[in-house]
Amino acid sequence: MLILNTLAPVFLMIALGAWLQGSGFTTAAFLKEANRLLYWVGLPALIFVQLASTPPALDTAAPALFAVLLGTLVVIALAYGAALALRLPGPVQGTFVQGAFRGNLAFAGLPIVFSLPDAPLAGGLTVRSMAVIVVAPAMVLYNLAGVGVLLLSQHSWGLAMVRPLLRQLPATPPLLATLAGLGYAAAGWPLPSALARTLSSLGEMALPLGLLAVGGSLVTARLAQDWRGAAVATAIKVAVSPAVGWLLGTWWGLEPAALKVVMILMACPTAIVSYTMVLELKGDETLASSVIVGTVAGSLVTLALIVGLF
Repeated sequence: MLILNTLAPVFLMIALGAWLQGSGFTTAAFLKEANRLLYWVGLPALIFVQLASTPPALDTAAPALFAVLLGTLVVIALAYGAALALRLPGPVQGTFVQGAFRGNLAFAGLPIVFSLPDAPLAGGLTVRSMAVIVVAPAMVLYNLAGVGVLLLSQHSWGLAMVRPLLRQLPATPPLLATLAGLGYAAAGWPLPSALARTLSSLGEMALPLGLLAVGGSLVTARLAQDWRGAAVATAIKVAVSPAVGWLLGTWWGLEPAALKVVMILMACPTAIVSYTMVLELKGDETLASSVIVGTVAGSLVTLALIVGLF
């Protein structure tokens, strides 16, 4: 029942979003605007209100954060090895690598974690507050690494790559919300009730609307004819990545609830925003779409195993 109660609400919302898009009830323009609203308003509100009302305990979240960040770098290296083994051409390599590591932490990972019991952790954090602390820096790494691998697949390292990378930092609302929330909590200021309720309402909008947008985006995806690259990238994302998270989390001695969060975040399907970045940076559009669809399907099995066994 735990598996059903945890995963069914998430994947049923994705399925509903796909049906709404496929039936014409929502449009591609709606998906674009919904994603923009969530990224700039809903998700930052959720992150800020979760952290501003939580006493800072970064030392408790640090091992989980390091496991996710270092695990992501390991997966990137493994994905490059797989791309070379498959002999993928340059521009395709960046799309392949990004699809293999860039998980949808905000609109898949957090809803799953929030469906679990909010168990207390050592140091004063809870499962949910630790997940929020981990997700924001991980999204910054995803943004920087995503731009980096896509540019590197078309250019050599140089000054031409610096400007797009630097632009990602101030344009990452989850990072700004994390810094603001931690700073507010560290100052010891009480969060006014009216502001807390307003931000909580905005935050509650983020997760369900994000899942509907994920489902809608799947309907508009174009699939690649050559399935090998998509299949290998999918396997790395939904199988190898959580295994790496388990190894690092176990090595760091994470308690079971924290280890489960790390594995869930590492097993999340590829983020929809990766397709947008591929379009902007001239990657392989059909491969990007295929990996997103494949990882959504594959992650259902992996996440069920993680929720049920760990």
